[in-house]
Amino acid sequence: MPYVNVQITKGATRQQKAELVKDITDSLVRVLGKKPEYTHVVIQEIDDENWGFSGLLTDEWKRQQKNG
Repeated sequence: MPYVNVQITKGATRQQKAELVKDITDSLVRVLGKKPEYTHVVIQEIDDENWGFSGLLTDEWKRQQKNG
């Protein structure tokens, strides 16, 4: 039973999330031969202020990109 946890920053639409779930499931079926009815995909949306990279919180990084 595959379990996939996808963590993204907030802002994706319901349609985008549905497409991710379908694509991830389809890949597991195609590549590993897994059954879609046993495949679980969980999407966790993280606030920008709780995600960091490149030494900055994402909300600060986005501000800097706008002012860039």
